[in-house]
Amino acid sequence: MGSLRTVGEAPGMAVADSDFRARRRRELLTFLVLALGIWPIVAVGVVGGYGFVVWMTQLILGPPGPPSH
Repeated sequence: MGSLRTVGEAPGMAVADSDFRARRRRELLTFLVLALGIWPIVAVGVVGGYGFVVWMTQLILGPPGPPSH
């Protein structure tokens, strides 16, 4: 019979742990770039674009409300 190994004794376990940490670090960096960099820029662009559309619509059709006499 061969010897039984536990998970902690598997060959190459140090490499797998190192890969896991590197992957987790990359994922954290990606999340931070998205959360603190890209999404705020996208949000400002969407709100600004909506404001521009409202402005142009009011420029062409007039301000909202009942028609003036």
